[in-house]
Amino acid sequence: MGRFRLDIEYVGTRYSGWQVQKNRRTIQGKLIEAAEKIFKGEQVELQGSGRTDAGVHAINQVAHLDVKTMLAPEIIKMKFNDLLPADINILEVSKAGKNFHARHDAIARSYIYQISKRRTAFGKEFVWWIKDKLDVEYMKQIGTLFEGMHHFASFADKDADDKSTKVFIEAIQFKEEGDLILIRIIGSHFLWKMVRRIVGILVEAGRHKLNENDVESYLNTYSREPAKYTAPPSGLFLEKVIYDKNYEWGEIVPIINLIPKSRFKGREK
Repeated sequence: MGRFRLDIEYVGTRYSGWQVQKNRRTIQGKLIEAAEKIFKGEQVELQGSGRTDAGVHAINQVAHLDVKTMLAPEIIKMKFNDLLPADINILEVSKAGKNFHARHDAIARSYIYQISKRRTAFGKEFVWWIKDKLDVEYMKQIGTLFEGMHHFASFADKDADDKSTKVFIEAIQFKEEGDLILIRIIGSHFLWKMVRRIVGILVEAGRHKLNENDVESYLNTYSREPAKYTAPPSGLFLEKVIYDKNYEWGEIVPIINLIPKSRFKGREK
């Protein structure tokens, strides 16, 4: 039995999340379907670095695949991409050590959330359009309250099977580019719906409807209130899964650049 690392990108719009679910279309399910066709008659096992919610996208999800095969990694990649739908793509397949585990060996993960300041015909599936003008500087100030080790019970779905709600948030970073507000959240791991609820709280702070005392209260005492601020999945991307403790984070880059208004400037005859 060999073990391979798979680096995967996907658009989550049509899927009920990463994890296999009965009678639901999922990313993991589609990958396993393809693997069973590629490695006919062989037992296959595929596990991801973590779950993404329904409708959430991934720039670089990581999974490990256990299967007995003589096929080279490049051939496996080609065969997967021949079978997978267009909204799931294998970026890379590489041989992994027998002890490599996509989830257990990960030391950090990052998500990027994209907020659009304007209505867009081209990026609707990949942004959250907010009509209100947001105070981004105040959002940055509020973001620092989440950094460090906290209990995120107020930010997790109560039906989730997470054993602990304790999570270390390394950083929350912001960048404004054109009509986009980009938020990167880096943490040890994330609970179900946690990132979307943090973003929702940041947006309410940007509207000046929540303040520091509200956030500290949510972190110190369990509250159901953050659930009503859950940001839509459309703007959320799993950006990176980190296995190297010396990894250096680069600049936040938009996943989709909205077409600039200047593109349409010209003189009509």
